[in-house]
Formats: sequence, structure tokens, C-alpha cells
Amino acid sequence: MTRLEVTAPDGVPEVVPGDDLVELALAFTELVDGDVVVVTSKVVSKAEGRIRSGSRDDALAGETARVVARRGETAIVRNHLGLTMAAAGIDNSNVPQGQVVLLPEDPDGSARRIREGIDERSGVNVAVVVSDTAGRAWREGQTDIAIGAAGLLVAEDYAGRTDAHGNELAVTLPAVADELAGAAELATGKLGGRPFAVVRGRVDLVLPRGEHGPGAAALVRPDGMDLFGYGAREAVVRALLARPEDRRPFGAPAAPTELAAAIRDVIGLLPSHTGAPDGALVVTYPRGLSRALAALTFAHGWTVNATDHPHEARLRPADD
Repeated sequence: MTRLEVTAPDGVPEVVPGDDLVELALAFTELVDGDVVVVTSKVVSKAEGRIRSGSRDDALAGETARVVARRGETAIVRNHLGLTMAAAGIDNSNVPQGQVVLLPEDPDGSARRIREGIDERSGVNVAVVVSDTAGRAWREGQTDIAIGAAGLLVAEDYAGRTDAHGNELAVTLPAVADELAGAAELATGKLGGRPFAVVRGRVDLVLPRGEHGPGAAALVRPDGMDLFGYGAREAVVRALLARPEDRRPFGAPAAPTELAAAIRDVIGLLPSHTGAPDGALVVTYPRGLSRALAALTFAHGWTVNATDHPHEARLRPADD
């Protein structure tokens, strides 16, 4: 039998810049070896002085690495931590009006400091998760995820194992750090003033003292590996603009057959294979279709190079 317990203490005072989160955590929780301490990013940011005057819009540009999608006033962006979130994770709740809270600059580092502080002062070996709220593609509502972690196996790799029926698991990788963050949020709530939660029952996920693990950064998919680097509208616009700095979110170059099929289906042309090692293609196009050809080629991670023949182009995979 597996038993999982989640507790979130009441009575934690309002956190202000300079507060000692380790002292607060130890004062309001009773920890044992193997516990997972989940701390909301809001109090980590407050303690670290990540409070700014102004609105979310005022702070958005400075926290944005790349805009993924916009719908009216809503901006989904990839922030400097690599997280794709609404308004870069900037929060204007539970702070005085006219102020906002930015995400911690280094959530994994924050988790490590809290973990080390708990160990130094109490002698207890715990894992620490810094959690934040995020939406999910294709799903309504939000849930908490781990944006920082220390001393925790953040994902369980089941690849190569077999199930009860003898089927081999190929890509099963539960993001247990996110699952722990979501479980903790059920106890902390959004308006309860409970910034700490203790999850007990998964000692198998807690690393030995002195081993912090890869942190929650290991759960961030590298830019270009995500199949949805832009929103649907934004992808069309970015492909037509074909700016070099926009290339990475479209991912690695597609196979020659995939690009050739797209050109055939969209503009009715059938490229010829050159036989070159990189799979280069040659296509002859009528006047007026160069923009469409360039956009399709760009979106598939390829480049268009002119040849000595008018209205003929040589297509090659783009260099990274």
C-alpha cells in the first residue's frame, strides 16, 4: 500500500523582502527525512525582493524572451527561465495594488538554498520544490508546476520497462516534481495564506544529502524541441516574415519528403531531389509564388537559394 500525505500549515505571516524562509518553514512544519517541502514561488519572490511597482504590462517586456501567442490582452510568452506562461509568470495577486511580483531569478538555486538551510539548522534531509501556477495547452484551468527543485528526482524514467502484459514502455516519463506541486496546491489553496506544504510518502524520490539533482530546469523542453513554439496565428505570420531569429522555434529541419509533400499540397509544385547528401531539393516556380514557397520552406527549417535559372530555387536544410 502507498500512502501520500499533504499538509499545509495555517498562520504563516505575510512574507516581505529579506524574510528567512528556512526559519518560517521550520517554525510552521514538522519535518522528517524524506519529506518534500513545497514552497510557492510567490513567497520565494517576495523574500528575494522580486517586487516591482507598476502593472504586469509594465514588467512584461523585461521578463520576456519570446512572445509565443497573443489573444487580445493575453500574452503567452517564453520567459528567461524557459517557461512558457501567461504574462511571463508575473503576478499581481496577494500584493498591494500598483505592485507586481516577478518569478524568482533562479528557482532551482532558491530551492537549493532552502534545502541546505533546513539541513544545517534541523539535520533533516528533505527535498524542496518551488511551485507556480500555469495553464495547459488543450485543457481549461490551471494547475501548479515545479519551477524549482532541489534534492528531488524530478522525473521517473520508465523507458525500457515492461508493464503487466509484457508491453515495453518507450517514452513514459512522469514529471513527478509537477505532480508533487499539483498535490501540494490542493492543500495550500490560492487564498488560504498557506505558502508551505509538506508532502510525505515519496521518500524514494528524495536524493541523499548533498545531492541536489538536475532541478526543475531539467523539465523545460529546449526551444525548438517543442512542437508548438508559436500559436497558430503567430506561426503563419512568423513563417511569412521568415526572420532568422524566428527560425529556432520551428524546430529542426524536416525531412526532404515532408517538405516536398507540403510544397505539393499547398502550391501544387513537385520539387526534384538533387541526390545531395543533405537531401537538397530543386523546384521551378511561376512568378507570384515565391513568397509562398519561401514561407513553406522557412516553416520546415529549410532555406531557399537562387540558381542560375530564373524562377528556379535550390532548397537546403538550414544550418542551426
